[in-house]
Amino acid sequence: MEGRQGRNVSDHYIEFRNVTKAFDDHVVLDDVSFFVDRGETCVILGRSGVGKSVALKHILGFLHPDSGHVLVGGQDITDWTEDQLTEIRRHVTMVFQSGALFDSLSVAQNIAFPLENRADLTDEQKDARVAELAEMLEVTDVADKLPSELSTGMKRAVAIARALAQDPEAILYDEPTTMVDPLMAAHTGNLILRLKEKFHKTSVVVTHDTHLAKKLADHVVFLHECRVAYFGPWAGFEAAPQPFIRNFRRQDELIPELDVTS
Repeated sequence: MEGRQGRNVSDHYIEFRNVTKAFDDHVVLDDVSFFVDRGETCVILGRSGVGKSVALKHILGFLHPDSGHVLVGGQDITDWTEDQLTEIRRHVTMVFQSGALFDSLSVAQNIAFPLENRADLTDEQKDARVAELAEMLEVTDVADKLPSELSTGMKRAVAIARALAQDPEAILYDEPTTMVDPLMAAHTGNLILRLKEKFHKTSVVVTHDTHLAKKLADHVVFLHECRVAYFGPWAGFEAAPQPFIRNFRRQDELIPELDVTS
């Protein structure tokens, strides 16, 4: 049996090898394997409760698998300590569903937060970086507002700007278009697509939104009953014959895909 000593390496930026995770007797991930190459966007699809967000938390070491291996940046982080994981979290950042913004800080201050301890940047350079990201994510007009004054969609945009300020190698998105209206969902999807085309960051997007997945995915992981039912390119997902995948794809067919451009 392969040991869990962190000796494994991977040519992929992120890789799950036979990962299983349960909470008490409830299995959430069951022998899950997939990989994400550097600069690629992988979309994890599936219905609620199949382990999509749990998978994201394993990538950052917030959760550890009961068995199997999680590799990030080519290194096996399965049994890493919190001190070791701090280094990974400098290179991989997460945009939480809630935004996880600091309530007492303005939008501009939230975006600037990852830059506070950057001794290699002057205050002028930090201000210029914040202004650049605010413009890119289209939140310049609300730079002085507090998060409580923003819509859910705007909070997500600010959270993405803050994530980019850290200049990570990889960005994880947890349901970026959930709990917003279709217009804002399309707008958010287009923002993420523009960032993908501009920065080519390694990205993992957890969603149930097939329109968003089609727009962003280089590869798709479809989780069904906590296992990988499909892993491959979008074209293969569209052609997948399993009834539960066909039904999942059809759920959005009556909802027109909106294209929002600025």
